Amino acid sequence: MKNRETAPERVESKGSLTAFVIAAALSLVGLADALYLTVQHVAGRSVRCTVITGCDEVLASPYAVLPGGVPLAALGALAYFAVFSLATLAAFGYGWARAPLAVLVALMLATTLGLLYLQAFILEKFCEFCLLSAAVTLSLAVVLIAKRRLRGRAAVVDAA
Repeated sequence: MKNRETAPERVESKGSLTAFVIAAALSLVGLADALYLTVQHVAGRSVRCTVITGCDEVLASPYAVLPGGVPLAALGALAYFAVFSLATLAAFGYGWARAPLAVLVALMLATTLGLLYLQAFILEKFCEFCLLSAAVTLSLAVVLIAKRRLRGRAAVVDAA
């Protein structure tokens, strides 16, 4: 006997399924980036930028570490893992995963914008790994917004 609270509600439409699969794949890119930065931080290694300069300055700044000495990248890794998990569940029809996924990506986007501000106007240096994370988070937001807009349009077409 299946538990109604945990069983998939319905099969996702092709467009929604594609959006969730893209979100899951993007989150794996972000997870790899954040894990790399976390491991480098924990190991005490400096990170070299290959495209731009500024990685060491950004990653050694007080903004790159949470209270207790936890690297901010570790929080990013946790967030990307949660996005991967929620997007995968949503792709398999677990509707309850859609709202927390949207909230999490919105929080990640707000954090990303704040961190970009810090890099641009406070530190005046950029880290290419941080910029990759920002691009991934922005892409996640665009995918989820596009999915929502397309879903809204489909509902209007169905009603007509």
